[in-house]
Amino acid sequence: MPGVLLSVSDALALAAAGPDEVGVLTGHPVLAVDVDGAAPSDLARLATLTSALPCVTVGVSRRPLAFDAPPPPFDVLLSDVPEVAVPPWRSCLEGVDGALRELEEAVGRAPQAAAVLVGVLRLGRGRSLEDGLAVESLAYATLQAGAEHRAWLDGRAQRERRVPAPAGKDPVDVVRDDGTLVVTLRRPEVRNAVDTAVRDGLVAAFDLATRDDTVACVELRGDGPDFSSGGDLDEFGTTPDPATAHLVRASRSPARALAGCAERTTAYVQGACIGAGVELAALANWVVARPDARFRLPEVAMGLIPGAGGTATIPRRIGPELTAWMALTGTVVDAPTALRWGLVDAIV
Repeated sequence: MPGVLLSVSDALALAAAGPDEVGVLTGHPVLAVDVDGAAPSDLARLATLTSALPCVTVGVSRRPLAFDAPPPPFDVLLSDVPEVAVPPWRSCLEGVDGALRELEEAVGRAPQAAAVLVGVLRLGRGRSLEDGLAVESLAYATLQAGAEHRAWLDGRAQRERRVPAPAGKDPVDVVRDDGTLVVTLRRPEVRNAVDTAVRDGLVAAFDLATRDDTVACVELRGDGPDFSSGGDLDEFGTTPDPATAHLVRASRSPARALAGCAERTTAYVQGACIGAGVELAALANWVVARPDARFRLPEVAMGLIPGAGGTATIPRRIGPELTAWMALTGTVVDAPTALRWGLVDAIV
């Protein structure tokens, strides 16, 4: 229940009642549970009951934990342990009460998108990247037709659109230097926002690297002070319908194209790495960040979930629990935190 931290026994009783008692449609989109001292068998039984519940489940601990033990089975894990804690736990310097309030408030603003997000992350555990991308796209298409996304679009209706890029300018620069293929986003005037032209340019570049085994390494970069501000908001809501949008993503996915050469790819990121900017970079074999790099997943607040592969790529680096925290709250993750979590591999 909102603002209430349940014991494991109370959570078991509530979860046993199913979606009639807890879930988005009942007005209770978050189930927060105190896991301190809980028996592993009770946690396992709770996991069986909550795995299909349409709500965000949160495990909370206020005492030092054995981090080598299997983590409790929740969508998000919050703890008061020192900042040396490692994924999947999110260490709360502000205290778990403040973190839980932040999470509940964020979920309350877009409960449908939040429930779909954690459902997709649950389905992605142990699945292939290809499966993850397909499930994400289908869920994204569902939310595109939802009331939360429509309300977000309506709120943007009066905003002026950006000035189009100069005619003839290539938004993705591809340069071959011996065995290295350098792929650079070239829309610094809009913080390298990913529009249709950028998407197609990235797919073409990664397909080239995949087919050409003389390309020993790929460098993914962004021109200007920011790596990428994510999907170009001017294009949101412009596809004919959600089904068509899904079919386009299925055939023109930069993440799927990058997967073919990901083991040879290094992403160099700086400044804003938002939405697609972090979702794509996370798939690279190695991610090098500048100290000013900052990472954020804002899509849930738009009534959506990450749609550039993030629910499949980011969990492979930091786990589904921290991915859920990032996406549900839209919080900014700085470079040192990203390094500690494993979202990036080096800060230079």
